[in-house]
Amino acid sequence: MLRLNRVGRTVGSVLEGEIIAWIPSAHGRGLVDLTLDPWSRRLPRAAREAWDVRWRERQSEPNSWARCSSQGREFWLDRAREGTNPYGPDPEPGTTYHLDGRHVTDAPAFHCALGEAVNGPGGYFGHDLSAVADCLRGGHGAEPPFTLVWHDADVARTCLGVTPCRDRRPLTFEELLAFLTENGVDVRIA
Repeated sequence: MLRLNRVGRTVGSVLEGEIIAWIPSAHGRGLVDLTLDPWSRRLPRAAREAWDVRWRERQSEPNSWARCSSQGREFWLDRAREGTNPYGPDPEPGTTYHLDGRHVTDAPAFHCALGEAVNGPGGYFGHDLSAVADCLRGGHGAEPPFTLVWHDADVARTCLGVTPCRDRRPLTFEELLAFLTENGVDVRIA
């Protein structure tokens, strides 16, 4: 099932919720119309804030994800991943992308900004380094070699790697640069 916004555009899948009623569908024999009580009414605050931004079509504006908390940005990445077409044409090798680094204060912000740089507002290009590595293999909007111009990188240089994390230490700016470079991305700091 898909969740649609007010203009009929897909904004995510609706696999979460409780079916509260069903009837035979008027759209064809063997089809059923379901009434779903979506759990989105009971989502955690971070998920609600990300949905609020995406639902109102503001995901088409650059840096819309920056209005969310760190946990909200994680939820944003989940929704962006669901909306990604991994089979679209890749641009020519050597393309230059511009990452707006003004809001890259933690790992989820880096991944939101990277997705937006490569695939436009609301775009996805990985939610962790393993997923970025998968995206770099092609089919997700860019394939090395390409150039990534990282604007306002001083924000990330100051913030990344210092935020407390539940599982392990978050990556530093230098570690992210090394990862991208090792994977064929020409990163230029602007």
